[in-house]
Amino acid sequence: MGLTLYILECSDASLYTGVTNNLDRRFAEHLEGLNPDAYTYPRRPVRLLFAETFQDYKQAHEWEKRIKGWSKKKKWALINGHWKSLKLFSECQNDSHFKNK
Repeated sequence: MGLTLYILECSDASLYTGVTNNLDRRFAEHLEGLNPDAYTYPRRPVRLLFAETFQDYKQAHEWEKRIKGWSKKKKWALINGHWKSLKLFSECQNDSHFKNK
């Protein structure tokens, strides 16, 4: 059994990314609000938008860390399977990037 990387949409429209070895249990914990200090606690209800299972624990945690650093647009591209947009949002978007082209 592997780890599942998941993305939730919170009630404030923010996105939360996590990893678990039991998605059903973890999602229920987010919905119930077991930990008042958790990011999702004041942002309930939450909605599961994306899940992918990895057999390699290290790879799952690396992807979680990477996705947590992504912009909201890039996360939505992943969630919706918009691979061309995902690639576009991966490119540098600041003014200096366009001036040097």
